[in-house]
Amino acid sequence: MKFDHAEKKESWIRRNGYLFLSLLLLAALVISVLVAVTVGSVSISVGEVYRVILFRFLGMGSMELFSSAAVVDVVWLIRLPRLLLAVAVGMGLSICGVVMQAIVKNPLADPYVLGVSSGASLGATAAIMLGVGSLLGTNAVGVFAFAGAFGISLLVLLVSQVGGRSTSMKLLLAGIALSAVCSAFSSFIIYVTNDSKATETLTYWLMGSLAGAKWSSLAVLFPIVALGTGFFWTQYRTLNLMLMGDDVSITLGTNLHRYRQLYLVISAMMIGFVVCYSGMIGFVGLVIPHVVRMVLGTDHKKVIPVSALLGGIFLVWADVLCRVIIPHSELPIGIFISMIGAPCFLYLMIRKKYGFGGGAS
Repeated sequence: MKFDHAEKKESWIRRNGYLFLSLLLLAALVISVLVAVTVGSVSISVGEVYRVILFRFLGMGSMELFSSAAVVDVVWLIRLPRLLLAVAVGMGLSICGVVMQAIVKNPLADPYVLGVSSGASLGATAAIMLGVGSLLGTNAVGVFAFAGAFGISLLVLLVSQVGGRSTSMKLLLAGIALSAVCSAFSSFIIYVTNDSKATETLTYWLMGSLAGAKWSSLAVLFPIVALGTGFFWTQYRTLNLMLMGDDVSITLGTNLHRYRQLYLVISAMMIGFVVCYSGMIGFVGLVIPHVVRMVLGTDHKKVIPVSALLGGIFLVWADVLCRVIIPHSELPIGIFISMIGAPCFLYLMIRKKYGFGGGAS
């Protein structure tokens, strides 16, 4: 009897342990933001930072409590929006990484695997080098990057259906082909315009940055990431089926064709908005899902919430390091993450202890 009770308890922990881990990571995420907001090039006391947050959020206190109005602006208009953008971008990239890996049934896939990055680059190149969309002002690059990312994803979807229904392999091949086309056109535009100043601007955008964070952009990006994450969490059974392949899913009564199309469109929209507000940031959507699967296995019911929270935490601290690692300067976050992401991924890939199409081993 005692043995049965212990076995049931162990089984419950194994099934629901991810809930405790998710709550732990949620607390860690909140603490990370509260600690990171006190770090910056401008010296502001910890107490003053939190008084600004309480003053702005809850109306507690008054302006006379602060050493200057600039302190309020630094905390409220620069540091906090930037950290919350890091959370949204980290979550969005991680979730889309999980979904893309399931769609193409490959643990080495990332959110940009189906040509999204090349499409975004082409849109940004047209906006910066050719002045397309100049009427949109400072938003032109982001808008055209989003249009390029979303447009190329739809095109990948259409091309993959030529000659029959799309499969994970056809999607991957279509993505590679169209990515090469977009890269070629981007290079052609850069070569023809021969504008060194515009090329410098484009290069900086391609490195990724959270410096342009605003509350207005968060009001758009956060709901999209939250809704997308919630939607994909409800789809964990279908995502699990994708890992088993089309043949197995059909025998179980589920045709993955429509689901694959829907997931790709939603993922592309999420990535398009992420790219719009942060530029190109790689490796987050590749490494974070990889780490989570190594720990929890391949059940998307567990992988999705944990990946979202871990991605947010990771990008918050990556942004902090980018701001402090070089005195009186800021390292583009895309460069920093690539520098640490590539070696970490190689290490994780060598130590991989799970089978992507099944449970943890």
